[in-house]
Amino acid sequence: DRFSRLLPTLKALPVQAVHNDLNDWNVLIRQGVSCPSAITGLIDFGDMIRAPVICDLAILAAYAILDRDDPEQTLAALTAGYHSACPLGGAELAMLWPLVRMRLAVSVVNSTIEAEGRPDDPYVTISQAPAWRLLERPGLDDGRILARLRLACGLPVAPEAPAILGWLSANRGNFVPILGRDLADVPVGDLSVSGSILPENPFALTAAEAAMPGHDAPLWLGRHGEPRLIYTGLAFIGATKSDNRRTVHLGIDLFARQGSALAAPLAGEVMRAGYEQGHGGMVVLRHETGAGTFFTLWRHLAADCARLVPGTRIAAGEVFTHIGHPDGNGGRAPHLHLQLAFHDDTGWPGVADPDDRTVALARFPNPAALLNLPDEKVAFTPESEVELLDYRHNHFARNLKLSYHAPVMFLRGWKHHLFDQWGRPWLDAYNNVPHVGHAHPRLRAIAADQLGRMNANTRYLHPAQRAFAEKLISKMPKGLEICFFVNSGSEANELALRLARAATGGYDIITPDHGYHGNTTGAIDISAYKFNKPGMTGRKPWVHLVDVADDYRGPFRADDPDCAAQYAAQVDDALKRVAARGGKVAGFICETFPSVGGQIIPPQGYLAGVYARIRAAGGLCIADEVQTGLGRLGTWYFAFEQQGVTPDIVVLGKPIGNGHPLAAVVTTAEIARRFAEGPEFFSTFGGSTLSCRIGKAVLDIVDEEGLQQNAAGMGTRLLAGLRTLQDRHPTIGEVRGLGLFTGVDLVKDRESRTPFTAAADHVINRLRDMRILIGREGPADNVLKIRPPLTIDAEGVDRICVALDQALAELSA
Repeated sequence: DRFSRLLPTLKALPVQAVHNDLNDWNVLIRQGVSCPSAITGLIDFGDMIRAPVICDLAILAAYAILDRDDPEQTLAALTAGYHSACPLGGAELAMLWPLVRMRLAVSVVNSTIEAEGRPDDPYVTISQAPAWRLLERPGLDDGRILARLRLACGLPVAPEAPAILGWLSANRGNFVPILGRDLADVPVGDLSVSGSILPENPFALTAAEAAMPGHDAPLWLGRHGEPRLIYTGLAFIGATKSDNRRTVHLGIDLFARQGSALAAPLAGEVMRAGYEQGHGGMVVLRHETGAGTFFTLWRHLAADCARLVPGTRIAAGEVFTHIGHPDGNGGRAPHLHLQLAFHDDTGWPGVADPDDRTVALARFPNPAALLNLPDEKVAFTPESEVELLDYRHNHFARNLKLSYHAPVMFLRGWKHHLFDQWGRPWLDAYNNVPHVGHAHPRLRAIAADQLGRMNANTRYLHPAQRAFAEKLISKMPKGLEICFFVNSGSEANELALRLARAATGGYDIITPDHGYHGNTTGAIDISAYKFNKPGMTGRKPWVHLVDVADDYRGPFRADDPDCAAQYAAQVDDALKRVAARGGKVAGFICETFPSVGGQIIPPQGYLAGVYARIRAAGGLCIADEVQTGLGRLGTWYFAFEQQGVTPDIVVLGKPIGNGHPLAAVVTTAEIARRFAEGPEFFSTFGGSTLSCRIGKAVLDIVDEEGLQQNAAGMGTRLLAGLRTLQDRHPTIGEVRGLGLFTGVDLVKDRESRTPFTAAADHVINRLRDMRILIGREGPADNVLKIRPPLTIDAEGVDRICVALDQALAELSA
């Protein structure tokens, strides 16, 4: 019916020869890892006709948006691309969405008729089900879609928008004050992602948090366009991605005392009004001006607004309602939400999906002029990531690298999620430092409490030092009982080297190739991952490398029963090199499970063979557990336990402080005694009062919140999901890991096991596009590193596997 009414307009639009059947079966695409995707050809020209140009785009769009999570956004992106080559006018854009729907209607009718004559041909009905799903999909608003298309093509959101905004700006200062007073000196609050810590849990706003004001003043303003994390209910699920939430505020808030009288800034007509307990009252007013018609929405009102009926005229300055009570407004702090629009929107969304903010902010522009305020006073100004990047390039060293092709900026965190400045959640499956989860409330409370008392160093007695040491020693094998507290894993490894050299009188170190132990000079000297890079001086003569015990791509493989023994035997050759240069071995250091080496799980018995040889030669055994300790492996608290060995020195890094600058070295009394024969050891804020309290709390949280057990369960689930993907994708050569220490080795083919570095680069950046953070490691940078905080849940694990499945499928598309 609607299409028949639009036919005269359609026939007046520009015409040409059109393909008339541009669907995804008739467009050929090249898709590769190392080159951008591109259209390479079109086929099936049997339906070509002379028709309005816009019909060709509508047909293509109808198929392009089928079964998309974001059909409107996909349509707009496609239209913008088309417009860049073949400019479209406003009349054509107004026809596009009706034509898309008509094409789908034609499609389902034709396919039904064709199926009767060709019931065994699946191609006939291949698009029928998704076409019906789109035709019947709720929430696709014609006005919003047209606004989106106009903006995508560089047109005003509505034809009348520039004139109305110009009129409002010209009359700024002449509108009646809606609260009966000038608002120029009223402070502006900050409820943004970076400006507010409410809610503590960004996925669940408590009643107490909803009632708390964001400013101490009795009257204050909330900004337009501000992204907020306070919208946590199911009603705020976003429109573009299932994990998005609508966060971007589309009005201006006036926080004032409940019952405050509200006057109309200019004359208007009531379009609708109502009151609902728990949501408060709302009124929509229609305003006529010489420049055009616009509308205002008034929300969170008192129950008296319900007396207003459509058609009621409201004079300029007339008090027509009041600010509502928290009890009637879902516990929210008393305030008015004032919003402006060019059309009486049926839904009047008060907040927008951040991925949809450009369209939403154009449809619901800043109403500051109605408050006689400059726009900039109440407009949220986002942090410019481009400017931050430029500043970083100009004032930070170029070898201070950023992750991913498109860098990301985060302002908040919670458990295994991070939030960017627009409030979008990202799944953190990469960062091991926030061991017990981002922004743990217990750690925040401890930090605030202790900083409110004092923060001193280990030159003074404090019970927090003993409590932390007792807890840490309780997790260690018998004999490891002397603690040193420092600020970082780098400092801890540096200290471990000093301990070994002091205790043995030796200086030489044996360590696996491609290991990493920190960024101090001494740590880099034993980190082949660093010293073998261009611009470095290479291996020092007192450093002796052995192969990483990689039984997948190393010289000795898992199918060899002597694999572990053969890797361990390489230490014999290293000891001979020590002797040949006239040195003496101080010790062996390795990441117990090499992480930068490719998330390697050494074959059983490897470290036992290594430790025996090192100790027989008079050296000490150092276990770098920065990546693997404190329950990450699930079944084992430390990786050396899995290998059935006890080190002489254990190194722990920043995960023990959950990101607070804290690390630890634990060793035996005899080794510590020998070290104490030298000069005093002191680390100014290693083991500070605050650090000790935080370190103890992290260990307690792992125990009390069952995070080691969670690592075991979620690790099992993750490995099972990854091995299912391995069955489907030949690019996966091996899946390996324990608990939440996981690696996926990508190969060009499984026979040669040639590292597929480009594939790993593609995957981590595609997951970044899906807002999932993982990394890559290994000598060839081809091993996906999945290493989330220990709080990750089944939903997060499954999301990783689904995203990996999609990214890997693209490699063979």
